[in-house]
Amino acid sequence: MNRREFIKGGIALGAAMALPDFNLFAQGAPLIQKKIPSSGEMIPVIGLGTARRYEEVTSEAEKVPLRETILKFKEVGLKVIDSSPSYGTAEAVVGEIAEGLKIRDSLFLATKVSLRRGGKNEGLKQIDQSFKRLRTNKIDLIAVHNLLDTQTQLATLREMKAAGRIRYVGITTSFDNQYGEFEETMKKETLDFVQVDYALDNRDAGTRIIPLAGDRGMAVMINLPFGRGRLFRAVEGKKLPEWAAEFDCTSWPQFFLKYIVSHPSVTCAVPGMAKAEYVVDNVGAARGRLPDAVMRKRMEQFIDGV
Repeated sequence: MNRREFIKGGIALGAAMALPDFNLFAQGAPLIQKKIPSSGEMIPVIGLGTARRYEEVTSEAEKVPLRETILKFKEVGLKVIDSSPSYGTAEAVVGEIAEGLKIRDSLFLATKVSLRRGGKNEGLKQIDQSFKRLRTNKIDLIAVHNLLDTQTQLATLREMKAAGRIRYVGITTSFDNQYGEFEETMKKETLDFVQVDYALDNRDAGTRIIPLAGDRGMAVMINLPFGRGRLFRAVEGKKLPEWAAEFDCTSWPQFFLKYIVSHPSVTCAVPGMAKAEYVVDNVGAARGRLPDAVMRKRMEQFIDGV
């Protein structure tokens, strides 16, 4: 079950009933932002991931809800959009929409270099295509995807950063069997960002990768914040706990996201969002109170018990 099925089926009825109050609250509360350690730049703790729903867009009709999503994303003050050349049409769709809406300057565009082989020249070709698809002269962040050809591609990214074509460099993973190599790379390299999978039911990175990033002065972007849909399946048919109100939470997506962004060393999370209504809901995780250490433990115990 994915988020769309979860909401469509009325499983989150209790949360949905609270949405009017949430909307009133969201309009006035400031966005929670966190600092990129290497620069001091502040970014909102919630961004947008483009895997899946943006990957196989072949018609203008399919772009309509995505355009509405990105417009709403900009309107509520969010800015980080994460993509990859391995996400099919995602870069091109984001680039076209951002250009059409004339909002490029208000966005923080992140993408990746993702090559199993080919070396420097093939990396440069792929990166050049990302610039063209995103329709921009500067990309805010490019990361080496899933540690593919890491040393060669990091060297290229650092050259591009020095030339002013990109602003930040990093590495990513979505697989815990890469954590050992990932940690070693973090210890050896100077990086602006790391991106890793982390969710309320997938917490290993929270005790390994994320604290190390804090120690090394690296920003942390979180992918798969809903655990590939596992979290929605886990709470199917369940009402949001009343104590969620103690950290201004009115829906299950906010519950899952507030847990993530309340980690002291997490900079932002990038849930997939392909409808404007998801943006309206998810932005609630970037407003109001966040759970403290005691509440985070309670959330862990709750999800472990369902």
